[in-house]
Amino acid sequence: MSVDDQNTVPFRVPEGFTPLNWRKGFGQVMGTLYERDEPNGRFTRAFLVEERHTNGMKNCHGGMLMAFADMVFGHAMSLTDRSRHWITIRLLTDFIAPARLGDWVEGTSEIVGQDGDLYTTRGHIWVGERTVLSGTGVFKFASPRRIAAK
Repeated sequence: MSVDDQNTVPFRVPEGFTPLNWRKGFGQVMGTLYERDEPNGRFTRAFLVEERHTNGMKNCHGGMLMAFADMVFGHAMSLTDRSRHWITIRLLTDFIAPARLGDWVEGTSEIVGQDGDLYTTRGHIWVGERTVLSGTGVFKFASPRRIAAK
C-alpha cells in the first residue's frame, strides 16, 4: 500500500454520513465518498481531501473536484428515477476557492429544468461556510440498473 492509499489526516466522519458503496472502476481511484439524506428530501455528498487528491500546492486537484461535481450534480437524477443509470452530457463549473488537504468537502444539487429527455441540474460544493465550486450539468437517463441478487 502506498502513502497515497492511506489517509494521513486524522478525521472523524460527521454524524449522519455513510460511505457510498462504489468500490469498483473509477470509485477505486476516487477513494471513499459519503452521503447523507437531508430532512427536506435532498441529499449531501462528501469526501475528505486526502494526499492522493492534492496538487502541488496541497489543494484538492481540479480534476477530483470535477469528478466529485459530476457525482453530486448527476445524483439529482437518481432521486427522480433510481431504476436507470444516467450519463453526463455537459458539466460547467466555476472554481471559487480551494479545498485544502484535510478539508471535509460537501456538495448537493437539484434539477432546475427539463427539455425532452435532457435534465439540467444546479450544484454547489463547499467546505464549511466557503463555496469551493458551483455550476450546472446536463444529464440524460440511460440503461436500466441491474438489481443485485440477494
